[in-house]
Amino acid sequence: MMQTARDKIRELRALHDDGLLSLQEFDRRKNAILDAEYAPPGGQGTPAEAARPQRQGTELGLMTGQEIGPQNRRYRLERLIGMGGMGQVWLATDLATHAELGHSDQVALKILPPQLTQSATHAKLLIEEATQARKLAHENIVRVYEWAQDPATSSYFIIMEYLEGQDLDAYLAEQGPLPLESVYKLLAPIGDALQYAWDKHKLVHRDIKPGNVFLTPRGEIKLLDFGIASRARSAGSSLGLQTPNAGTAGYRAPEAGTHQRQPAPKLDVYAVAVMIYQLLEGRMPFDDMRPADFHPSPPRGLNERQWKVLQDGFAYLQERRPASVNELLAELRRAAGPSEAELAVQAEHAAREQAAREQLRQKEAAAQAEKVRQAEEKRKAMVAELAARRKAELEAAAVDKQRQEQQRRALEAKQRAEAEAAAQARKQVLREQLQARREADAKKAREEREEQQRKAAQLKAEVAYRQEQERHRKQQAERHAAELAAMTASAPVADANGVLRDRFVDGSGAGPDLVLIPTGRFQMGSQEHEQALAVKAGAQKNWLDREQPAHWVGIDYSFALGRFPVTVGQWKRFVKDTGWESQSDTDWRDPGFKQSDEHPVVGVSWNDAQLFLRWLTEKTGHAYRLPSESEWEYACRAGTKTAFSFGDTISTEQANYDGHYTYNGGQRGTYLQGTNKVGAFQPNPWGLFDMHGNVWEWTQDVVHDNYVGAPADGSAWEEGGDPARRVLRGGSWLYNPRYLRSAVRNGFSAVLANDIVGFRVARKLA
Repeated sequence: MMQTARDKIRELRALHDDGLLSLQEFDRRKNAILDAEYAPPGGQGTPAEAARPQRQGTELGLMTGQEIGPQNRRYRLERLIGMGGMGQVWLATDLATHAELGHSDQVALKILPPQLTQSATHAKLLIEEATQARKLAHENIVRVYEWAQDPATSSYFIIMEYLEGQDLDAYLAEQGPLPLESVYKLLAPIGDALQYAWDKHKLVHRDIKPGNVFLTPRGEIKLLDFGIASRARSAGSSLGLQTPNAGTAGYRAPEAGTHQRQPAPKLDVYAVAVMIYQLLEGRMPFDDMRPADFHPSPPRGLNERQWKVLQDGFAYLQERRPASVNELLAELRRAAGPSEAELAVQAEHAAREQAAREQLRQKEAAAQAEKVRQAEEKRKAMVAELAARRKAELEAAAVDKQRQEQQRRALEAKQRAEAEAAAQARKQVLREQLQARREADAKKAREEREEQQRKAAQLKAEVAYRQEQERHRKQQAERHAAELAAMTASAPVADANGVLRDRFVDGSGAGPDLVLIPTGRFQMGSQEHEQALAVKAGAQKNWLDREQPAHWVGIDYSFALGRFPVTVGQWKRFVKDTGWESQSDTDWRDPGFKQSDEHPVVGVSWNDAQLFLRWLTEKTGHAYRLPSESEWEYACRAGTKTAFSFGDTISTEQANYDGHYTYNGGQRGTYLQGTNKVGAFQPNPWGLFDMHGNVWEWTQDVVHDNYVGAPADGSAWEEGGDPARRVLRGGSWLYNPRYLRSAVRNGFSAVLANDIVGFRVARKLA
């Protein structure tokens, strides 16, 4: 039944794309199909249900292997990994094309109970929280990728980074109370993450507790549910559920839920102070109903000043608390010195130790004096003994010298006799060597004469061969010159920089800057060495399989390719001339980050790009199109064989991508969180800009799983494959650097648009 409804909606979309159905009529008929699909058995149900403005979600009856999510973003549930008042958390496999634009195929889905989002207002607030959380790019904050709604249940769910390990609740249950130094190591990363969220985005977590602190097997510490859980609790409270306004009982500051205009970091300071007490003592300092004058007993491991700092951390009045979690932890460290009572005891101990050291010093002085006297007596005895020993040694040395002189004379006589015998032997050897050398020289002379005769014959043959080759090359050069002259006579003329611009037929403007691409031959795809480096950088096997098998492609025709991706300013001219209106959720005028006319346009589907190309063809009188996938990679490589057109590594000084990640030993860099102006980086060897990063670029080809059966002549591959999806190339500002390699292939639905996808034009040459 669900497939039938999808087919009907696809037919409506095709009618709308062909201009036969207005957007309002499309939405009306689509909603009617969905209402009929999900209507309760027996009609509209109760009168109260019929009066509701929108269909409410069902209870979470989920199971392993079930697929959820909208049509263009589907997820398969693999394993339930957690559940509670906030709903269920599942390990899931991403099955949708849209998910390929930013994270791995293994994700965590937090599926919220339908009663928390049945109100449109509360659903909007949750969507806003998820959108804000997506901006948090910190190593100690779990990444939030996107939110979605399942059409079958109307349940909202949030797509997050999947982590292995355990939360701090489980860790505390295993280990028991912890020493203070271990508490510092666990909470210092949390303080850094909270400080980043406040400094960069003015965000407060509002639900700090051990269950929202996650420890991975590699020792990483991650902060979960940044603001989202708290917002969901607020929604549940307003629906009459037994849920506090903000935070979790026991960790919630007294002022939470009092309709503050702007949540402040001191809410999180309170919760972290409670956690410190819990980690040290193994229990909570008080429950959620604490009165203002209640004071818990001090935990183990803290001195008086540290206990005073911790009490200020969870003070009833927020004015007494430190300004941030980092400041709370710093004050605890500074207060590690002893108290006044401890200082007094230490002074008394020091006085006693000083007296003991003085007594020991006097004893050691007396013992030292006795040692000096004994040493002097021993020295005098040794001097007398040495004098006697020296006299005996001198007498023995005189006798030994006389004996050595006799031995020397005998040795010299023996050496003279041996030298005379050796001289005679050398003369005989020299006579033999001279005879052998004469014979060798005669043999060498014969061999040299024979070698000269052989080389003369070989040289004669080589001269004849080179003359024949030279004649053949001249014929080839004359034929190539004729072909080049014929091609040049009809080829377009570029300016001094090698840039071609087509003027509009009516003289009102010009098309995008074009670069003439030479003919040639290249190997398309990635080699074993490049794939090994990509695996080290985190590339997945299913992505790398798309680049295989590597194969040779010949481009035996000239064409021109856009020097830059199509810009916002160029798209404005098209919109003004044609009255085009976007059907996408992404607003090309305001995609969520600042853009000028010199930025690449985003929010444009493959079908929208085709409309632009038809308009540009009419305006210039020249045939414009999208490049084929093989043309795009050929132009991107520009004669190189490395992972990128500038080598086997990359930095954010060469392209726009997520600089938190590195590739093949490169350095971390900046993360712009949006596009940059075209031409901001150096071009590739053929003068093309932004071929790596900034925006993914549409090509003409449909999506195929690999290169088996791919054309080898540079043409677009539009037979077979998935005709609903088209190939993307180049990577984008949101991506890790491994996705920016020249060989990487991606795909996306031809009817959808996104804030990370644009395109550049190609032009046929006569």
